[in-house]
Amino acid sequence: MTPPSADRSPFLLAARGVPGPHTPVWFMRQAGRSLPEYRAIRAGTTMLESCMRPDLVVEITLQPVRRYGVDAAIFYSDIVLPLKATGFDIEIKPGVGPVVAVPVRDAAGLDAVRPVTPADVPYTSDSVKQLVSELDGTPLIGFAGAPFTVASYLVEGGPSKDHAKTKALMHGNPKLWHALADRLADVAIAYLSVQIEAGASAIQLFDSWAGGLSARDYAQFVQPHSAKVFDALASYGVPRLHFGVNTGELLGLMSEAGADVVGVDWRVPLDEAVRRIAAAGSGPKPVQGNLDPALLFAGWDALEPEIDRILAEGKAAPGHIFNLGHGVPPDTDPEVLHRIVRHVQTTSAS
Repeated sequence: MTPPSADRSPFLLAARGVPGPHTPVWFMRQAGRSLPEYRAIRAGTTMLESCMRPDLVVEITLQPVRRYGVDAAIFYSDIVLPLKATGFDIEIKPGVGPVVAVPVRDAAGLDAVRPVTPADVPYTSDSVKQLVSELDGTPLIGFAGAPFTVASYLVEGGPSKDHAKTKALMHGNPKLWHALADRLADVAIAYLSVQIEAGASAIQLFDSWAGGLSARDYAQFVQPHSAKVFDALASYGVPRLHFGVNTGELLGLMSEAGADVVGVDWRVPLDEAVRRIAAAGSGPKPVQGNLDPALLFAGWDALEPEIDRILAEGKAAPGHIFNLGHGVPPDTDPEVLHRIVRHVQTTSAS
């Protein structure tokens, strides 16, 4: 069957709040360690190196589309790639995550974070153009890290459970914090613009760790910078998705930052999420989510009713994109994901 054109795809219809043939489904981290073909092609290549090779980016992005029949592809990259491309000293350590050689905690550290230009990431543009051609109408989602989440790695020096140094910088030196977050907003804008101009049909801004903040701190220190990113991309007319973990208390604020689609983790039912988003004043919006990734290991008899519950709750929104409430765990059985895709698409078919 010929895939629908990107503009009339179930994913883009749902993202715009328009009824489609079925509830679209894709998975965060669908391209990655859960696939044996991914592990084979990545052998001997570091994460960031693989993100700079169009041959690997294209193949890895396409792997889950071929295997699962998902309704959208997510561009294979990493949120710290634009920084690495400008010469910033950051690496991804296996089993750890992004690690910074010299954390950014003063003006000198800020000077090391420079703007990104298309010339810094030619492989990104090349990869997106090739993917759009090969996806044959399946939408490609571009992505970038939100200013807060990327800043948290730079300030902490690596992953953190409590983001204590980041919060201390926010309150102790707000001028430096806002300068850093503003610069990282520009990095995200530039990187997402490259992807959109090369043909990406939508973008997702990942603020993975924003859920560690109070609503007050989010509104004061984070929302303005995420809003800058969304505002700068508005003229492109592509759907803008926003996602963070443990952000139930922030859903309204994340929506107000400018998201067209609000991603919801597994902690808040979708119908309640829709209510919170609408109560913030911007009206109901399409939502994405929100199966608990842990349930991928529970067996189909436990999983099926949870999928059906989420599909039912998603009807409260103008549009619903089925996804997990976070990324695919690396030890997931790919056949479980394939079965979820078939079930969501057939059960929700109009």
